[in-house]
Amino acid sequence: MTHRHLLPDEIDALLDSEVGFGVAPLEAHLRECASCRADLEAGRRVVEAIEQLPRLAPTPLFGDHVMAQVNVYEPWYVAARDTADEWATRLVPRSRPMRVLAGGAGLSLAAALSVACVWLVGHLDAVFFFGTLVRARVRDTLFEQLGTAVSTVFGPQSAGALRAGGPALLFVIIATAAVLIVAAGLAVRSAVASPGRGTRRSGS
Repeated sequence: MTHRHLLPDEIDALLDSEVGFGVAPLEAHLRECASCRADLEAGRRVVEAIEQLPRLAPTPLFGDHVMAQVNVYEPWYVAARDTADEWATRLVPRSRPMRVLAGGAGLSLAAALSVACVWLVGHLDAVFFFGTLVRARVRDTLFEQLGTAVSTVFGPQSAGALRAGGPALLFVIIATAAVLIVAAGLAVRSAVASPGRGTRRSGS
C-alpha cells in the first residue's frame, strides 16, 4: 500500500488495464483510498463517454485541403531539382523507340556543335573578319537610313553632320529618340486617363 495519492499516469495505467510488477501496489492503495477510487471512476466515465462518441472519418481530400493552407518553405535547390525533373519528364519520350530516336538526334546535334566549335577555333581570323564586315554593314545601313530621314526633316547639311559625328552621335540620337517616344507615350496615356477620372468623380 502506498501512503500517497495516485499520480495521473498511475491512474491512466489502471484505466488501460496494464499488468506488471508495479500494478499490485496501486490496486492495494485503491482498496483503502476513497479519493483515488473516485478519480479512477471519473476517468472510467470519461473513457466510456469518449468510446460512445460517433466515429467521424475525414474526407479523402481532407489532408490536401489542410496542406494547401500551410506555408511550406522550399529551398531553391529543391525547387530547381523539381523543375528539372518535370521538364525531363515532359521532354523525354515514354516509348523506347522514341527515346532511342531522341538520343540519336541529341548525339548528332552534339557532334555537329563540336565540329562547328573546332572549325571556329581553327578559323578565328575568318570569324573576326565576317563579324567586322557585318558590323560595318549594319552601321552603314543605319547611317544611310537615319541620314535620309534627317536630311528630309532638317536638310542635306544635317546628314553630313551626322556622318561626321560617327557612332557616338548616332547613339545619342537613337537614345534621345527613344526617350522622346517614351515621354510621348506616357503623356498620351495620362491625357487619355484624365477624362475618365473626371467623369467618375462628377458621376459620384
